[in-house]
Amino acid sequence: MTGYNPISLFDLSGRIVIVTGTSSGLGRQFAIALHGAGANVIAVDRRKERLDALAADFPGLVTRVLDVTDEEGCARLVEDTLTTHGRIDGLVNNAGIGTPAPAVSEPIEHFRHTLEVNVTAVFDLSRLVAPGMIERGRGSIVNIASVFGLGSAYPAPNAAYSTSKAAVINLTRDLAGQWAKRGVRVNAIAPGYFPSEMTDEVLADERANQRITLATPMRRTGETGELDGALIYLLSDASSFVTGHTLVVDGGWSTH
Repeated sequence: MTGYNPISLFDLSGRIVIVTGTSSGLGRQFAIALHGAGANVIAVDRRKERLDALAADFPGLVTRVLDVTDEEGCARLVEDTLTTHGRIDGLVNNAGIGTPAPAVSEPIEHFRHTLEVNVTAVFDLSRLVAPGMIERGRGSIVNIASVFGLGSAYPAPNAAYSTSKAAVINLTRDLAGQWAKRGVRVNAIAPGYFPSEMTDEVLADERANQRITLATPMRRTGETGELDGALIYLLSDASSFVTGHTLVVDGGWSTH
């Protein structure tokens, strides 16, 4: 194949991609990485001041203030994106919450809210973007799960978070099965420990950090940018025959 360049498989130039939870941590990095890869990114978060700072740092990156649990707001986001760009090529469901709490004292409202943000909102946005993707016969949805969706968060007491991320993994499989023959791929990434608002406190604790490091075969936590390759792969044509898969990026943490 004269002139064939496999690197072109990863090209996202001109792709229209919505990314949720972009005001900090993994989501902010995702928006920056996809913007750098040539995608037209719509960065979504509920904290306007942080979105404004992101847009100022990366001209051309579009921001949208939205709480992903707002059903009408999510519908407007999809409708407005289709009106402006004519299509949606990719969706990254990254927005999530997870505050540790002992199960015996965790308020049921806290458990329900975690599921609403981490699971219900993922389903809602996915079902909203799917019809347009199905009509065009192509599209990629990437859900951000966690290694805690593959097993217990022990010794951290975090039943709500672990349950929600396990649900995201199986939701990914189910949607992938429903939409595969229509050209829409649905995959997930399960990160291990990476720096983020959710992990800052535990990683700042010397004993906890040491425990995590010793439990990780690569003997360190993830670094900013080390999820970029997995995300670009799953959104691009490089993964055109991949759907229903959960790509674990954890330095080997889940191998034991």
